[in-house]
Amino acid sequence: MKDLMETDKVKDVEITFKKLTEKELETFINMRIVQLREEGATEDIDLVPHLKDYYDRHMKDNTFVSWIAMDGEKIVGTSGMSFVEKPPYFGCPSGKIGILSSMFTDSNYRRRGIARELLQRVVEEARAYGCGVVQITPSDMGVLLYTDFGFVRHDKFMQYKL
Repeated sequence: MKDLMETDKVKDVEITFKKLTEKELETFINMRIVQLREEGATEDIDLVPHLKDYYDRHMKDNTFVSWIAMDGEKIVGTSGMSFVEKPPYFGCPSGKIGILSSMFTDSNYRRRGIARELLQRVVEEARAYGCGVVQITPSDMGVLLYTDFGFVRHDKFMQYKL
């Protein structure tokens, strides 16, 4: 597993990758809202308190982890992995599944390998947690990234076998 914080040169931009902490949570939540808007979600409630509650609880019990990409002090990319467990099945004998979410890169930083690096890091988190698979319901923009990484389409979601 990669270090908790590491700087990489990503296509001529020095980007720092680190795990999300409480300190960055407000910005992370705001970026999640931007992502949902870009994906065409209908806003009929104030989602911020619900997201804050979710992340507070699941970061504390280690069933949610996120790696973020930073250009200096600015968050430019996010990722998220929620860990769930269901009865084991043939395709996932551990029953542990990583649910990928919050994959988002600031529009000024896209096509530089940031999303792929974030994806690699959260998939490693799922592997370390003992997940047998990772699943995502991808946006149209993300399908190519996930396909290239090795995810396989299953009707409305994509899956990556660990």
